[in-house]
Amino acid sequence: MKSPTIRIGTRGSQLALWQANWVKQALEALDPDLEAELCVIKTSGDKILDVPLAKVGGKGLFVKEIEQALMEGTIDLAVHSMKDMPGQTPEALCIGAIPERETPFDVLIAKEGRRFTELPRGAHIGTSSLRRASQVLHLRPDIQVHPLRGNLDTRIKKLETEALDAIILAGAGVRRLEMEHVISETLDPALILPAVGQGALCIEVRKDDAAIHQRIAPLEHEVSTRTVSAERAFLKRLEGGCQVPMAAYGQIRAGTLHLDGMVAETDGSVMHHRRVSGPVENAGALGQELADILIAMGADKILARLSEEGHL
Repeated sequence: MKSPTIRIGTRGSQLALWQANWVKQALEALDPDLEAELCVIKTSGDKILDVPLAKVGGKGLFVKEIEQALMEGTIDLAVHSMKDMPGQTPEALCIGAIPERETPFDVLIAKEGRRFTELPRGAHIGTSSLRRASQVLHLRPDIQVHPLRGNLDTRIKKLETEALDAIILAGAGVRRLEMEHVISETLDPALILPAVGQGALCIEVRKDDAAIHQRIAPLEHEVSTRTVSAERAFLKRLEGGCQVPMAAYGQIRAGTLHLDGMVAETDGSVMHHRRVSGPVENAGALGQELADILIAMGADKILARLSEEGHL
């Protein structure tokens, strides 16, 4: 009997389509009789292009409409960039699988191939993220940060058209679209800590759809799931969004999970940054522990004020 067609919900950007096609091909490779089709859904984040994300809600702007289609049954699964996912999913949905993670790090694309330390005083940097901006300003208060929206190609072109000295992007997208040649420097997490889940894909499904759960199970990557789960526990405890100066990065070495976390003022004047370590089996608890440490340092006061200002 021929397998049914699986409908995969995705945004329509070049990168989102690459990601959804990767999942489509992986599922079809597992079952040669399976047919999968992409269903492109335009999200609020795709429609609002002339306003910084921090001013229009940030977290969830790139997933809400896709999640609605999933709950209504017009698609069977959704493929997101994990860094776009809020800390909590709707009650009827869940993260079904996290495939192997691409690089989680940010990259600098600069004129004349300059590295971050080589940028001139007062340099103009474009970035779509308050997380990146706050860390850049903490390191270099002299730098001028400019909002940067649009797809990957658009952002790279703005390096020239908007008289910028450099831009900062997620390295995963640059690598997936085979544009590594434009990278000036991969930014060490000691300089710029990545976003929660950056570089990972999220396959979101309905909780009660046992058949889809079974199909996507082989795509799960254990190490990626452990580290991302720790980062997301940190995010959930702090109730933060992708447009808040917050970051977390987990890595596993010799059976131990090390998790770095950061919350900062938007201008970089204050930064709370700590690391916790523990057994990989305690990923969620480590994320919560790290969040509680930063809360005790004053991170909750920063987030409370940003919430009042509409960033959360």
